[in-house]
Amino acid sequence: MNVAASNIANISTTGPLPASGGSGLGGIAPTYPAAYVPLQVNQVSQSSGSMLGGTAATVSAVSPSFTAEFDPSAPFANQDGLVAAPNVDLASEFAQLTIAKYSFIASAKVIQAYTETMDSLLEIKR
Repeated sequence: MNVAASNIANISTTGPLPASGGSGLGGIAPTYPAAYVPLQVNQVSQSSGSMLGGTAATVSAVSPSFTAEFDPSAPFANQDGLVAAPNVDLASEFAQLTIAKYSFIASAKVIQAYTETMDSLLEIKR
């Protein structure tokens, strides 16, 4: 959820296109921060051979990390008025948040069922 929230919060954090150098003022090119680099979560299987092990989540940068966007009013826009905008798909980010929400709910239900089963087993033994 943190990755999706960060991507959504920084969707408008643009920067100069790499190697564009910005427009510069009076022959002195000021430096501007780079565009936000969006992240993605990858699920990796932990199962190998006869061992069943679930999944692990790894976080990596989205590739390509930016798209060229027209914004001639930005001080770091190149001569064509283009800036680097994060390569974030808002619909995909909201889908990831929904998946994370329901995955959490499902996991909580499994723990609740386990606890209820253990409680009933302990009552039988008494």
